[in-house]
Amino acid sequence: MDSKLLEMLVCPVSKGRLAYKKEQQELWCRVSRLAYPIQDGFPVMIEDQARELNDEEWASLSV
Repeated sequence: MDSKLLEMLVCPVSKGRLAYKKEQQELWCRVSRLAYPIQDGFPVMIEDQARELNDEEWASLSV
């Protein structure tokens, strides 16, 4: 994930910052508790395609 692109992207629901999770190929939002998939190198920033973070995943994000 390109760091400049990551700096520009925000969660479409909360407008919060996103954390890149390389192993999961997802972008995580602490505020909305959503994980957006990255498919073929492109983030899919559609709420209906996101999944909800479980409590352990959410707690692993730094404030």
